[in-house]
Amino acid sequence: MSHTSQRIMMISTHGYVAAEPEFGKPDTGGQVVFVIELSRCLARLGYEVDILTRQFEDQPAEEQVDDRVRLLRFPCGGKHFIPKETLCEAIPEWVQHVAKFIRDGNIVYDFINSHYWDAGLAGQALANRLRIPHVHTPHSIGAWKRDNMDGSPDELEQKYNFRRRIREEKVVYDECDLLIATTPVQRDFLLSPEGEYDCTRNKIRVIPPGYDDRRFFPVSRASRRSLKQQFGLEGRVVLALGRIAKNKGYDLLIRSMKEVFDRVPEARLVLAIGSTSPNPQEAEMVAGFKALASELGIEDRVVFHDYIPDEELCDYYRAADVFALSSRYEPFGMTAVEAMACGTPTVVTTEGGLWEQVMWGRDAIYANPFDPPAFGHAIASVLQYPEIYDQLAKYGCQKARAHFTWTGIAQQLLAFVDDLPRAPSDEDPTYEEPPVHSLMGEKSWTTGS
Repeated sequence: MSHTSQRIMMISTHGYVAAEPEFGKPDTGGQVVFVIELSRCLARLGYEVDILTRQFEDQPAEEQVDDRVRLLRFPCGGKHFIPKETLCEAIPEWVQHVAKFIRDGNIVYDFINSHYWDAGLAGQALANRLRIPHVHTPHSIGAWKRDNMDGSPDELEQKYNFRRRIREEKVVYDECDLLIATTPVQRDFLLSPEGEYDCTRNKIRVIPPGYDDRRFFPVSRASRRSLKQQFGLEGRVVLALGRIAKNKGYDLLIRSMKEVFDRVPEARLVLAIGSTSPNPQEAEMVAGFKALASELGIEDRVVFHDYIPDEELCDYYRAADVFALSSRYEPFGMTAVEAMACGTPTVVTTEGGLWEQVMWGRDAIYANPFDPPAFGHAIASVLQYPEIYDQLAKYGCQKARAHFTWTGIAQQLLAFVDDLPRAPSDEDPTYEEPPVHSLMGEKSWTTGS
């Protein structure tokens, strides 16, 4: 492929996307890290990258991320925050603003990489008009998430909009030029002829999320002890962090800790799941976690920590003795990879994608979080046996560095795009103004609920 434009469009429409992401804000987590860091790495490889997202509240229309990476925000659906489950309703308006921007600026993009299904709808509509490849990265899959969540079907549908989501995902997966799964498990789910998607095998590639090896790396034991003192952490620290969400399985981890405390009395669980501005639902969930700890009689050994600023994140990983990822459903588990990269032994859920990519007992330990004694036993074994701790610390870091750095991931993405068929050279891939009613295209957009 001849890279004539050397410009890539990244689309990530939901959450608080920013050069310095506001982690702890709703719908703002690993996907934002993925998009920002991948864009930075693509820029280091010679591309100009535009990250397109939604503008709301008092956010500026444009923000510079790096020399070759800019963040462009376009309004839709008003000035208030819209959850990712229902943002699809405002995507047509968003696409119209983006289309005008591209036309007025006569901007030429080499390809589009959209992230999550809301952005996938927008990406496919724009790719249809720009006549350029559309690479879609789902991150999370609606049917998989639905199948792995407990609760009544009606309640789940009302909260997560699964029927609409799965139908729209199917359209995006069918129409995009390349579909990026983050794990082999996710790929197999998309390919299953018994599932909702039944995707085409030759369209799917597997590229895992990555981490920034310039930030996440191991330090000496003395430095770890110093960091623990600096943060006021006591005992043997089991760390869990992330967004406040039911699928993260923090309640399962709390139940697992009873086994840990019985075997390692000096252990402490640090739950860094605070939000900078928790909504009522998030506050209710945290209150429920605290009540559960009290019910189990372990409230004095469970520490609820506020949101951890991004600049302190790697040092918190280093200060911990074990990192635990106990999700009910986790497409990948980037926080676990970051912890491994920092040399912190890691216990990961079997209800996600990462566990099949690590060697048990060497790179990490995996266990079923729905079996609290088993998950607790896995955590306790790291704290009880120095030889297990040392092996996981050493080889977990090596695994992360060998397989999950952003440079390798960006190079894989470009290589896969290189293999795609391109438009004939005499075709000008600049934007053509469509009639407003057909902007999304009948084939690439469905309506209804």
